[in-house]
Amino acid sequence: MEKIRMTTPLVEMDGDEMTRVIWKMIKDKLLLPFIDLKTEYYDLGLEHRNETDDKVTVESAEATKKYGVAVKCATITPNAARMPEYNLKEMWKSPNGTIRAILDGTVFRAPIIVDGITPYIPTWTKPITIARHAYGDVYKNTELRVDQGSKAELKVTDKEGNETFELIYDFEDSAGMIQGLHNKDKSIEGFARSCFNYALDTKQDIWFASKDTISKKYDHRFKDIFAEIFEKEYRARFEETGIEYFYTLIDDAVARVIRSEGGYIWACKNYDGDVMSDMVATAYGSLAMMTSVLVSPDGIYEYEAAHGTVQRHYYRYLKGEKTSTNPVATIYAWTGALRKRGELDGISGLCEFADKLESAVLKTISDGIMTGDLAAISSLENKQTVDTETFLDEIARRLV
Repeated sequence: MEKIRMTTPLVEMDGDEMTRVIWKMIKDKLLLPFIDLKTEYYDLGLEHRNETDDKVTVESAEATKKYGVAVKCATITPNAARMPEYNLKEMWKSPNGTIRAILDGTVFRAPIIVDGITPYIPTWTKPITIARHAYGDVYKNTELRVDQGSKAELKVTDKEGNETFELIYDFEDSAGMIQGLHNKDKSIEGFARSCFNYALDTKQDIWFASKDTISKKYDHRFKDIFAEIFEKEYRARFEETGIEYFYTLIDDAVARVIRSEGGYIWACKNYDGDVMSDMVATAYGSLAMMTSVLVSPDGIYEYEAAHGTVQRHYYRYLKGEKTSTNPVATIYAWTGALRKRGELDGISGLCEFADKLESAVLKTISDGIMTGDLAAISSLENKQTVDTETFLDEIARRLV
């Protein structure tokens, strides 16, 4: 079989621990036999990030801006316990956060639907895609503990030096804490455009929800920016495509989501998206069965797995033990990137291969061959739990 040829490289970002091991297996067993794979490789493993003072993360994001499509393995965001383990110079920031900031991207996560894995919400027969605004809010906050008797105020100094004050709270009766949040019109505008573009790309309705009845300036600004951009730039295209956009309060959105059948994009502010993406993933079955793609408003795509590096399995792997680690989300990161590369470069064979590989994955699972995490939640009667390598071999067998 002649290998599919690529004209433009993907940006390939390698990662850490068990997912790094699986990354190589996927390439060797499922990609390289069929594709003349062309990538610009960046090692985002924690050891190499430490060696380069994390410059490699910035370089990989800049390369993504150049080539338009990237695929990323799961990476470690170090905590205090990781410092001595990897002999780190400092507690390096999340690579995902760095890449999101450089690309000004929105994260879209959607469950992978497969026979035998039944969602906990029985009405959910179609995927729900969570669009998370990956900037600001509590993730860029400033916090202070406040002693009793203190008075906290919000002060803004404009460019002419004029100051505006608002009382936050007078802590005369108790100690407490304060938290300062911010966001930027420019970032919210990019979030809105990414969401509307992705809705058009995937031909799905899109909902946006916040709490503007309580947060009459902060949340209301999100609502207004979404409405202004939709009316000026997207309404006609949405009507032509046959999809819709609507805004509702976050509590109403939650009620609507539970009663729905799925099949739409739910756009959320940063914290809401962080929480709701895990809720949706769990309700559909597993974080290991979620696609994740970062999309910038100017059409740059970075595909990744939604889960972490599977540290526990990696330690077992280092002891020479077989592990039953689920590689599906990582496979779908590759298929998403290959399909998008094929679309952008006009290589239909690359798109068709991505479709065939995803079908082979789903066929393997529906045939009852799966990793341990899926076996624990599968409703299939005749199921066989296999290790990661055997699972990949079974996919390859169905791919040929």
